[in-house]
Amino acid sequence: MQIYRDINSVRNFIQQQKEAGKKVGLVPTMGALHAGHLSLVRKSLADTDVSIVSIFVNPIQFNNPSDLEKYPNTFDQDIELLQAAGCQNVFCPPAKTMYPTTPLITLDFKNLDKILEGKYRPGHFSGVGIVVSKLFNIIQPNVAYFGQKDYQQFLIIRQLVQDFNVPVELVCGEIIREPGGLAMSSRNQRLSPDERKTAGAIFRSLSTAKEKLGEKNMIEIRNEVELILSKSGLRLEYLELADRSNLNILQQIEPAVPSILLMAAYLGEVRLIDNMFV
Repeated sequence: MQIYRDINSVRNFIQQQKEAGKKVGLVPTMGALHAGHLSLVRKSLADTDVSIVSIFVNPIQFNNPSDLEKYPNTFDQDIELLQAAGCQNVFCPPAKTMYPTTPLITLDFKNLDKILEGKYRPGHFSGVGIVVSKLFNIIQPNVAYFGQKDYQQFLIIRQLVQDFNVPVELVCGEIIREPGGLAMSSRNQRLSPDERKTAGAIFRSLSTAKEKLGEKNMIEIRNEVELILSKSGLRLEYLELADRSNLNILQQIEPAVPSILLMAAYLGEVRLIDNMFV
């Protein structure tokens, strides 16, 4: 396995691959890898000639400094998992390499970053957009792979690619779940085994919400979900039904509109998100 820590070395490697006519896949991550990440890595390995995984905990997308401090650091384990999956190339730059100076620009995605995650994490998606723009400029992949669990993030990146004419194909991989239904996330590493089982209530309540669409309005459904979660010791932050193409909030199911249910909830201090296509 080749680990690149500076920009010039990874650029030179990618340039050589492209000059040889090879298709390059990028899987951007912040480390603390799990089976969801690895499913994207395997897809990249199957779809492209050369795959590269980036591991970089992006400081400017954390609106809560304590959240950044508590983010899991499992680099050695991550490398072992990537080697076992067949990945041969990793880009893991230090923060000073990615941000020699504090960025002066910010990105505004209008309504798309003011709702849902954007409402509760102001500035988060500007930070995401900046770091993904940097990775796309450095790696210049033909294809980039992201997970459905962070669906709003995927639409933000899709908008970025569209508005800046970035020549990259985006792939959104399905959510991979733990046995109890909890969506796999790096944040799950902050939960005990028992807490992970408890957090399965998020998936169960989303499934209940999906079943109730068409029978009840979103206010009633939200109240029912809040009750399910509170019985398991979780606190609902939001539950919304939205148009899957643009995340415009819907008050009821519309047969002609592919939609999605999105949720955020707390178990103790750990914030967890999930979603489900409708």
